[in-house]
Amino acid sequence: MDFRQLTYFLAIVDHGGFNRAAAALYVSQPSLSQAIQALERDVDGRLFHRIGRRVVLTEAGTALVPRAREALHALELARASVGSVRELRGGRLEIAAMASPTIEPLSTMVRRFTERHPAVSLSLRVALTREDVVEMVRTGGCELGLLTTSSPLPSGDVVPHHVGDDRLVLVTPVDGPFPAGQAVQREHLEGHRLIVGQRGTGIRAYVDDLKAQGIDVRIAVETEHRMAFLPLVLGGVGLAVVTASWADLSERAGALVLDLEPASLQHTILVSRKARLTPAARAFLDIAVPPAHRSSL
Repeated sequence: MDFRQLTYFLAIVDHGGFNRAAAALYVSQPSLSQAIQALERDVDGRLFHRIGRRVVLTEAGTALVPRAREALHALELARASVGSVRELRGGRLEIAAMASPTIEPLSTMVRRFTERHPAVSLSLRVALTREDVVEMVRTGGCELGLLTTSSPLPSGDVVPHHVGDDRLVLVTPVDGPFPAGQAVQREHLEGHRLIVGQRGTGIRAYVDDLKAQGIDVRIAVETEHRMAFLPLVLGGVGLAVVTASWADLSERAGALVLDLEPASLQHTILVSRKARLTPAARAFLDIAVPPAHRSSL
């Protein structure tokens, strides 16, 4: 078993198949298949069920995933520690993020980091829910993760750092049902059609809470694609509840942004692994959440 084989193995897991993994790694599919066959001989077991062009992890493959990530993380840490501890002359940092905080504060964090460490490559990976972010960081898929939540995190396997708070706002067409400049009471959403995200997000939890309180809101569209919210609102499909970080983009696109009453806050949390971080991850954490201001939820 070697690190090349583990890299190939995780690429197949992350990209969902041999063809995509080979393309991402810039290797031929036969070479990739041979490496996996050799790895399977080493572990004395099948790692994938091959179903047509699809692959599904076997029980042995599932067990290998976190161990493979730990091994590659240790190698990356060793490499970084040798040549780039102080200067960060290279390397790669993977960050998982939910949709809402990618506009802010993640954009500002990334800008500051790349200005200070331009040789480090950043990879921003999409996570649909806060649980997805925690899992990607916990299992080593990413070193850091950014999420929004209205309640404490369920897992003790990561270290949370409170970045700030963001209130929820209502986005409507300019000719929508509510006048500009006036806050919308939550009960006034009764009977309106809403565009919502999938369960597991703070925005969806807000809408579900409205229904639990007996406010009859209608779900017009449920989507995992947060960037679809604005076109759908502007197209008259429904209204959307989003975090205030989306307000500027929404207004520039021609939508109306209104406060909601009573105010509802979402906490923005940067999570890191409990294991030792690479120099790039430590540098990003220091920029995003200076040590003197760190707190956790």
